[in-house]
Amino acid sequence: MDLFSKQKNKKMVKKEKEPVSGWPFLSNLLSTLIFFALLIALYSFMVGEKQKTPEISISELAQSIIGGNVTGIVVEEEKLTATFKDGVQKISRKETESSLSETLTNYGVTPQEMHAVAIEVKSPSGLGFFLLNALPIVLPLVFVLLFFWMISRQVKGAGMQAFTFGQSKARIIDPADKSQRVTFKDVAGAKEAKEELVEIVDFLKNPKKFLDIGARIPKGVLLMGAPGTGKTLLARAVAGEAGVPFFSISGSEFVEMFVGVGASRVRDLFALAKKAAPSIIFIDEIDAVGRSRGVGLGGGNDEREQTLNQILVEMDGFEPAEKVIVMAATNRPDVLDPALLRPGRFDRRVVIDIPDIHDREEILKIHANKKPFGEDVNLRIIAERTPGFSGADLYSLMNEGAILAARENRKKISQFDLIRSIEKVMLGPERKSHLLSKKEKEITAYHEAGHALVASVLPYADPVHKITIISRGRAAGYTLKLPFEDKKMQSKKEFLDDIAVSLGGYAAERMIFLDLTTGPSNDLQVSTALARDMVTKYGMSEKMGPVALEEPGGKALFGKGLGEHDYSERVSAEIDAEVSRIMNEALSKAEDILSGHRKALDAIAKELVTVETIEHEAFEKILITHGITPKKREILPGIIAA
Repeated sequence: MDLFSKQKNKKMVKKEKEPVSGWPFLSNLLSTLIFFALLIALYSFMVGEKQKTPEISISELAQSIIGGNVTGIVVEEEKLTATFKDGVQKISRKETESSLSETLTNYGVTPQEMHAVAIEVKSPSGLGFFLLNALPIVLPLVFVLLFFWMISRQVKGAGMQAFTFGQSKARIIDPADKSQRVTFKDVAGAKEAKEELVEIVDFLKNPKKFLDIGARIPKGVLLMGAPGTGKTLLARAVAGEAGVPFFSISGSEFVEMFVGVGASRVRDLFALAKKAAPSIIFIDEIDAVGRSRGVGLGGGNDEREQTLNQILVEMDGFEPAEKVIVMAATNRPDVLDPALLRPGRFDRRVVIDIPDIHDREEILKIHANKKPFGEDVNLRIIAERTPGFSGADLYSLMNEGAILAARENRKKISQFDLIRSIEKVMLGPERKSHLLSKKEKEITAYHEAGHALVASVLPYADPVHKITIISRGRAAGYTLKLPFEDKKMQSKKEFLDDIAVSLGGYAAERMIFLDLTTGPSNDLQVSTALARDMVTKYGMSEKMGPVALEEPGGKALFGKGLGEHDYSERVSAEIDAEVSRIMNEALSKAEDILSGHRKALDAIAKELVTVETIEHEAFEKILITHGITPKKREILPGIIAA
């Protein structure tokens, strides 16, 4: 299975999902309720402490005074705190409108008996009296206000604020902020793209030069390329070179569940950019709002279409003297609305390709900054071994190399770390715990030997660099191939040989074990898809002729459903027959090679079972021993895996 081709296909898919959770709101609500309950408990405890002193009636207090058991009384309004001879304090209450002496006299206490008791009158202070009376009213009110304040904060955090709902959510990079400034020196490769963008920088710096001669700089620049090729980085570099504010926003941030919000945010964004002119507006993943209208794909969303309409209107509303450039990025230019691409809007389209070997070396040098390398590190070799890698892949490669070195407690990154990280980025980490049984190990060895042997014999297949049956990622084993050079195009002969190589493992299992396993499943998927593309896209079928029968991606566009085609059922049957013929002929070719070189197949498989990994020098010796001349090659890999 050609995993390197599968890797490139996967790069064309971009997932963008931001989960929304209500947990922060619920957790804050729960915290508020717990805080409220604790305060109530504390208040109840304080009140309860005061009420632990026993309370007696005024008549009992009078009898105790007559009996000479009371030594002192503290008067606080109508509250009486009596201290008895045994030290016990008891509380009693008198009538509010009468004095203590009058009350006690009414209960038979004589003046002499009252003189024997120390009476102290306490008047409450103004602040204390106010707090004592206001606290039972104010405290619950404070709790309620605090509760609603915390709830309102969560509501705002969820984006439900009424007054800022339609405002732009663009992130702004100030040209004076040196820590976030990016220039063309920080972007390696993409020479043609940078040349196209230099005049945008010149216009932002010196607009008068263009306006005086009657030239109008493009209002919109569309950056197109595979994921990870540096579209956003290039846009930031243009702003950094020109020294202008950079307004960055994703296309998905315009779309909300409420109609009109996206259009309002577009208006607000362009208003901000015009105030800060000269400036750059960058819309990432513009296909989220810029899809073709009325095609029945991607869901009929009135809000999305209104947002797109507002973008079109705003770009049309630019005056010749306005110094605002709109840049956008997408990896799906085929689904954009034609109105976006017409002259006067995104009429400057810059294609950013996967970097070639020289660009990869320059990108590696940039990502190598601030990383300590050993003396054996050669970034040119790493660049040679990573065809098809994007800038993001190369960053991940360098990062994985640093992680591998740190994991082994080394202070410098070696060449071996970078070599291992190439395979880790392509296939995933080694699964050392995934141990195969003796039978499975033998089947995997013959499977990979079948791939390698067919690739070594066929003239248009890339030569083999490494074979292993050590599990990595989802592959039980893999075969590393080495193309002679970076390829921009592939021929029909190369496609046919690639299909035969992909079926080499399938043919080896069937020939040696007279049975099949699930191992070749991915090989069959990749080779069948390639055969169908040859017939329906590339015109490489003599029977069907030079006809493109399917749109890119295999999906019908321009208003047709996903299950509809531009051809009849009879043509569909002919396509299936052609695909089947190509696959069967490739399988026969692989079986003939394996049968004619059975001794070499057995030798490779036995060596794999013994050592688990065969490097290219050892593999060439096995080929020469069995009369097969190795191909003269350069070190540039692609991968086949089980």
